[in-house]
Amino acid sequence: MSTLKKTGLLIVGSALSLSANAFEVAQEFSAEAVQSIPGRPAMNVKMFISKKAVRTESTMNGNTLVEIVYPKEKRRILLNQQRKTYIEQKAQNINTTKSRKISSSPCSGIMNATCQKIGKEKINGRAAIKWEMTAQINGSKVKSLHWLDKKHHMPLRVQLHDGTISTMTLNGKEKINGRNTEKWMFSAIRPNGQKIESQQWYDSKLKMVIREALPGGYVRELKNIKVAKQNKKLFKVPSDYKKENTRERTTQQIMPSRTFNQGMNNQGNMSQHRAR
Repeated sequence: MSTLKKTGLLIVGSALSLSANAFEVAQEFSAEAVQSIPGRPAMNVKMFISKKAVRTESTMNGNTLVEIVYPKEKRRILLNQQRKTYIEQKAQNINTTKSRKISSSPCSGIMNATCQKIGKEKINGRAAIKWEMTAQINGSKVKSLHWLDKKHHMPLRVQLHDGTISTMTLNGKEKINGRNTEKWMFSAIRPNGQKIESQQWYDSKLKMVIREALPGGYVRELKNIKVAKQNKKLFKVPSDYKKENTRERTTQQIMPSRTFNQGMNNQGNMSQHRAR
């Protein structure tokens, strides 16, 4: 989905990668991004989402680390509240897709790929636009087919060059964490017969997936969602903070959210309709 893939669990996937991809925010809000893995402590990140920036707060060794990302500016600021210092750097891997027309293509944000619209079809009763993608993999051109939902711009069906086929199917509506959502089932079958399944809950008001359940009890979600205009001070460096440029400090400060983002960013979900 154009807005889905930009915000994504994942808004938890871009600073849930939220901190990584440009996005279009339907509504400003705050939330708690939670990743749960059986047998391990839950990982929590506080998030504040505005029209122009995303702030995440995480804790490591008793120290609260803050990351502020300005997607359209491709800029990231890391605050160390204990030391009252900050680091400013260019944000990596940000896709600043601007138009709805471009973002509705499965090629949006993918390097060395071109897409051609083939036509219209019905997939599981839903109107879809069929695309053919040509991409470069290890120096070779490969082709794949993508059927994007006409309404949400999400991948209802994807057929990769290696024979892998994935589908998204609407499975009704459900209230999750106090929010009204659409429940979607994701399924992928590899050429060797291996099947991968997950469930995703899409919030039509926020225009993003707010919960995803993967095999083995692995869950990532947004909790305590509060829709409200965010205070601009949350996205500014306090006047009494000093700027640092030390590479080692950058590594230490970015580690908590980066680790969380990587764990959350295992997509076969609606927020990333492109097949890599």
